[in-house]
Amino acid sequence: MQIAIIQGHPDPNGAHYAHALAEAYGAAARDAGREVRVIAVAGLEFPWLRTREDFESGAVAPAIRRAQHTLEWANHLLIIFPLWHGTMPALLKAFFEQTFRPGFSMAHGGAGAAPKRLLKGKSARIVVTMGVPALLYRWYFGAYGVKSLERSILGWSGIAPIRTNFIGSIDDHDAERRRRWLERLRRWGGQGR
Repeated sequence: MQIAIIQGHPDPNGAHYAHALAEAYGAAARDAGREVRVIAVAGLEFPWLRTREDFESGAVAPAIRRAQHTLEWANHLLIIFPLWHGTMPALLKAFFEQTFRPGFSMAHGGAGAAPKRLLKGKSARIVVTMGVPALLYRWYFGAYGVKSLERSILGWSGIAPIRTNFIGSIDDHDAERRRRWLERLRRWGGQGR
C-alpha cells in the first residue's frame, strides 16, 4: 500500500500536536512495510486561485504538480489539520482548490452528464484537532466545515471510503489522552487505514 500524508497545519515549524499525530501514523505505516510520502502544505509555494479560468485551465504551479503526482501514486490519503473557524485553515483550502482541479480529480462528462471521478479506488482518513469538544462540533454544528472536504472535494473526486476522526478539547488533553491518540494513529498507520 502507498500512503500520502497531507499535513494541513499552516504553521511550518512542525511543533504542533497535528505534526506528532502525522509522524506517529507515518512511522507505523513504514514499519509495517508501506510506502509513505508526506505533503507538508505549509512549505509549498503556490498562488491562490482568483478566477474560474485559473481554476479550470490556469497554469499549475510546480509544487502543486508534485503534490498531484503524489496523490496519483497513493492508494490511501491521511489528511490532518486543526479546525479554524469551523473549517480547515485557508492555506489548506487553497491547496485543495489548486490540487483538485478539473482534469486531475474529475473530468466533465458533457452536457447533462455527471462528471467522471478520476480518483476512484483511493481511500482517505481525515483527522481534525480542535479546541471545542468533538461532540459539540459534530452534533451541534453538524461538522459542516469537514463535510465540505468529505463530499465536495474528496467524494466528488471518487475517493471512498472516507473515515473521519475529531480530536476535541485539544488544549485540555493531559499527557495520557495525547498518548492514547498517538497510539490510535500508530495503529491505523500500521493497518494502512
